[in-house]
Amino acid sequence: MERILVIGGARALGAAVARRAAKDGYDVVVGARDLAAADAAARGIGATAVRIDLQDESTIAAAAERLKDGVDHIVTTGSAPHDVPVPELDRDGLLAAFTAKVVGPMLVAKHFAPLLRPTGSMVMFSGVVGWRPGPGSLVKGVTNGAVEYAARHLAAELAPVRVNAVSPGVVDSGAWDRFGDRKAALLRGSAARTFAGRHGETDDVVDAVMWLLGAGFVSGETIHVEGGARHSHA
Repeated sequence: MERILVIGGARALGAAVARRAAKDGYDVVVGARDLAAADAAARGIGATAVRIDLQDESTIAAAAERLKDGVDHIVTTGSAPHDVPVPELDRDGLLAAFTAKVVGPMLVAKHFAPLLRPTGSMVMFSGVVGWRPGPGSLVKGVTNGAVEYAARHLAAELAPVRVNAVSPGVVDSGAWDRFGDRKAALLRGSAARTFAGRHGETDDVVDAVMWLLGAGFVSGETIHVEGGARHSHA
């Protein structure tokens, strides 16, 4: 049975990946900054939990020690949004955003590379904002874009372990629920800016992640799951 570590697996898209992987017969380890949340998510799918805070390298090293008998796949979905206009940029917010998306996964690679089996893989999460600049999206756009380059360079260094990225568009994964009554209008607006004519669903992204886990001849790539939104001028 292949083992998969899903970092950020206690909520949203990470939890959906963990659930699908468990259903598909993987030995799932849910990693999250909040161990209680990771435990709760893991219990629900017959998985195990480990604490990993992408802002704290010591937790990454401790998790690697705990999983030292080997890992086949790692999926890292962590983020720390800092969606503000340039005049409101905060240094700590910038650093947290880059650490969650780019620096943290690099440190995961550092500590887990010796544990990853040669046929295994690592999947990082980017996002469509990296290819669609707009006001207030500087930090998210640059960090998401950096993930693409990180995946390429890690693929070269960790080979034959495969490293890829998934770049979702606007997906109804629960992240938009905070907008309350405005959510439906926001999703409709996002659908109008895609070639597919709809917003994304959680399964769209999970399907791409699961495909990458088994795509043995794909490495160093970013798979865009956003209905063509990055090409649209709508």
